[in-house]
Amino acid sequence: MEENLFDLEIISPDRQFYVGKVSFVELTTTEGNIGVYKKHIPMTCILAPGMVKMYEDATQSVEPKKAIVHAGFVTILPESVTIMAEIAEWPDEIDINRAEEARIRAERRINTGGEGIDMDRAEAALRRSLARIESLK
Repeated sequence: MEENLFDLEIISPDRQFYVGKVSFVELTTTEGNIGVYKKHIPMTCILAPGMVKMYEDATQSVEPKKAIVHAGFVTILPESVTIMAEIAEWPDEIDINRAEEARIRAERRINTGGEGIDMDRAEAALRRSLARIESLK
């Protein structure tokens, strides 16, 4: 089923994170979750913090590879998908204790509010920490 595979590349500022052929990829955009098969219509989307699931098996019967991305852009073409992420991490690179502490700090900032608290930044930190925690489940 090689004809159903397309190129996927995930790049971050510090490394070429992933390059390979996949049959399907799921990711989170600012508009919601999307799934992409080969021959998808061309489009560009803004990424939101979340998990990327990469199905390397054409039958999708094997567990997908999972990664976490923290904002960026995705370019979708009929034969390829390129994800340009600010940060990309494999689940085994995530420190669960640090992610839990970040979640607690972000929730505290959001709940207490107050002058001098950047709510957008606190909410983004919460989304990043939750994405990291979810990838380890």
